[in-house]
Amino acid sequence: MQIYVDADACPVKDEIYRVAYRLDVPVVIVSNSHFRVPDHPLVSRVVVSEAFDAADDYIAERAVPTMVVITGDILLAERCVKLGSQVLAPNGKPFTPDSIGAAVATRAIMADLRAGMGTENIGGPPPFNKSDRSNFLSALDEVLMRLKRQPSQ
Repeated sequence: MQIYVDADACPVKDEIYRVAYRLDVPVVIVSNSHFRVPDHPLVSRVVVSEAFDAADDYIAERAVPTMVVITGDILLAERCVKLGSQVLAPNGKPFTPDSIGAAVATRAIMADLRAGMGTENIGGPPPFNKSDRSNFLSALDEVLMRLKRQPSQ
C-alpha cells in the first residue's frame, strides 16, 4: 500500500504526511518541479519532466488497487479509478467508478463554457477552506484503514 500525490498544486501535503506517519504508509510525491519534502523514510520524491501530463503519466503507469492517489486532476483520477486505485481530491471527495463519469462530464461542460464565455464570467471552484482540510483528513484515514483491513493480494 502506498500513497501517490500529484503534488504540484496539492494543498494537503502536510495532512498526507501526518496520516501516513501514523499509519506507517509510504508516500510518493510526484511533481514537475523541486520543492521541499520531509526527510523521513516513508516519504520519497519523484521529479518528472515539465512535459504536459508527465506527472499524471508517471502516477497512472503505477496505479494498482492497493494505491491511494491524491489529485485534483479529474482526468488523472479517471485513469487511476479505471485501474482500481483509490482516488481522493484534496477536499476529501472520493472519485469512484460510480462518480467519475459525472466528474469528467462536468469538467468537459465547464471547459466548453469557459471557452465560449471566458473565465471571468464563469468563475472557478470555491476557495479551499478548513472544512475541506478536515474532510480530507477523515477521508484519507478512512480509505487507508479500509485498505489495511483487506487481505493481501
